[in-house]
Amino acid sequence: MGHSGGSLACDKPLLDFTGCRRAGYGLWYSRAEVWVGAPGEDHMPRKLLAEDWRRCGLVGGDTALIHSSLMRTLTSYRRQGLGVTPLTVLTSFLDAVGPFGTLLFPLFNFDFTEGIPFDIRNTPSHMGALTEAARMYPGSVRTGHPIYSFAVIGANAPRFLEVDNFSGYGADSPFGLLRELNGKIAVLDLPDQDSMTFYHHIEEMHSVPYRYHKTFTGNYTDIKGITSTRTYGLFVRDLEQGVLTHVNPMGELLWEAGLYTGDRAHEHSGLRVIEANAMYAFVSAIISSEKAYGLLYIREGVTIHQDSAIP
Repeated sequence: MGHSGGSLACDKPLLDFTGCRRAGYGLWYSRAEVWVGAPGEDHMPRKLLAEDWRRCGLVGGDTALIHSSLMRTLTSYRRQGLGVTPLTVLTSFLDAVGPFGTLLFPLFNFDFTEGIPFDIRNTPSHMGALTEAARMYPGSVRTGHPIYSFAVIGANAPRFLEVDNFSGYGADSPFGLLRELNGKIAVLDLPDQDSMTFYHHIEEMHSVPYRYHKTFTGNYTDIKGITSTRTYGLFVRDLEQGVLTHVNPMGELLWEAGLYTGDRAHEHSGLRVIEANAMYAFVSAIISSEKAYGLLYIREGVTIHQDSAIP
């Protein structure tokens, strides 16, 4: 799950959200400024950023899920005296995939799990400035899950208009549709542990034994402003088993297998890209061979043996 800015990873007591981070870097911009650009914005970096994203693996026509931390990118350009905003970065990603491309941004918000009502029209993202810019972007489509919703912009956005999946990581979720569309996942300046929620989609598709289905019920306001009581689900880690998400070792295997392209976090552009179906197949093989322990999860207080993370 992407974020923008530096803050501590959020740790929910009953759930597991890989990369859940709350941050506000750049969130001082008003709705109008996100749409048209904040005062002093320089459009020159937009071209440079788009060139970096293409070098790292995004191409015209791609459908791509973007997880992000903007802190280093914004700071780097601002130190050069260039006015860069979250909107600059958003439009640079749109430039990279072109008019036939599509971008997904995580709008994850965990308040619904605590009984706070969800309003699909107004509930903000907890994933940072870039995702809020995407949520408010003209023509952006928001998917329906009150915890794991996405903003979708571009050619395939209509495909996501009616997505109202019950389970956050389910087959009919945006993760599943991303696979159907042969999409990609791009991660900017975050480790897998703080971004790659797609792992949980794969785990749910394999009904892994260290997670289980949990439901949450609350008030939900739809796009028409109609409020009702709704129930949604998540495939959460089993706390009674002491399960902790631990996916960075799997990320290293993805690099070693040549599935990631681009740059590692905090190096050069900081963007890495992977094909969703290639990742799904690779991780599925490890789960099926019962070698997920030490690569996707660990148990609290249990030592990982040196050979446990070797598929």
